[in-house]
Amino acid sequence: MDKPAELSEFLRTRRGRLQPEDVGLLTYGGRRRVPGLRREELAQLAGVSVTYYTRLEQGQSHNASDEVLDALARALRLTGPEHAHLRNLARPGRARARPAERFERVRPGVRQLITAMRDVPAVVVGHRGDVLAWNALGHALLAGHLAVDSPDRAADRPNLNRMFFLDPHTRELHRRWDEEARARVAFLRLAAGRHQEDRRLAALIGELSMKSPEFAALWSRHPVHDCLYGTKYLHHPVVGTMDLAYEALPLPEEAGQRMLLYSAEPGSAAEAALRLLAAAGPMGARDLAGPVGAAEPAGPARVPDGSSRMAEAGWEVAGSSAKG
Repeated sequence: MDKPAELSEFLRTRRGRLQPEDVGLLTYGGRRRVPGLRREELAQLAGVSVTYYTRLEQGQSHNASDEVLDALARALRLTGPEHAHLRNLARPGRARARPAERFERVRPGVRQLITAMRDVPAVVVGHRGDVLAWNALGHALLAGHLAVDSPDRAADRPNLNRMFFLDPHTRELHRRWDEEARARVAFLRLAAGRHQEDRRLAALIGELSMKSPEFAALWSRHPVHDCLYGTKYLHHPVVGTMDLAYEALPLPEEAGQRMLLYSAEPGSAAEAALRLLAAAGPMGARDLAGPVGAAEPAGPARVPDGSSRMAEAGWEVAGSSAKG
């Protein structure tokens, strides 16, 4: 990761999103040659010299104090994650040996915990998005088309970020793909700032930039955000449409590892869909979806949505029927 270049681009994009009137500066008309704030305007707001700020933005200053970085963060109206990202990028590089590459693992107690959570989809990921472990329902929800034991093998361990941008099955799973893409790139930016010596993370970012134009376009905007909770809008190939609450819980003493948990509102169609998915099991879920590789019918055929499948399986669907 080229820290001076990353810092320069980050500061430029954050200057570019603010207008003088946004921060209480007077303008006197005329055409402005740059979008957003000028360097001298930002320096004035932060209380530093224009020369010093210019050197910092050009990557020529490697000893910015916490006070200066805090002042810039206030002037640029950075969020908490963006402020932390600025500090990561502005810190001087340390001459240290790269840590040896190792196969990242999840603690046995964490694996035991998510296995016991039979009614809650649970996935443990590393800071790159590598799937370190999942329970049966987490696997069925996010990647039923992959082998359930794939996280245990270095050769084909799934990566949620790679799957999201490059795997068509995962793309079809997300109803609000564009919204989810922005969130994933923003968190990956934050992770890249935290783990600047991680060669595998840099290789993943390079791969996604080369293979996904959408990723490359989003990455160039330098978004930064920590995705700790929210809602996932899914369309599962087996049980149909689901809106699931999402929580990302950092694991103590495990650098960058998180437990991702998904839940449905009590009494909702999404809750019924999760119950059906849990009851079906891996092979049963495939049966509900139809035989893999089956020939297409000669005429038009109605594909049952999630509510129809649940009704056929004997489950009561709360409220109105869910759309597939």
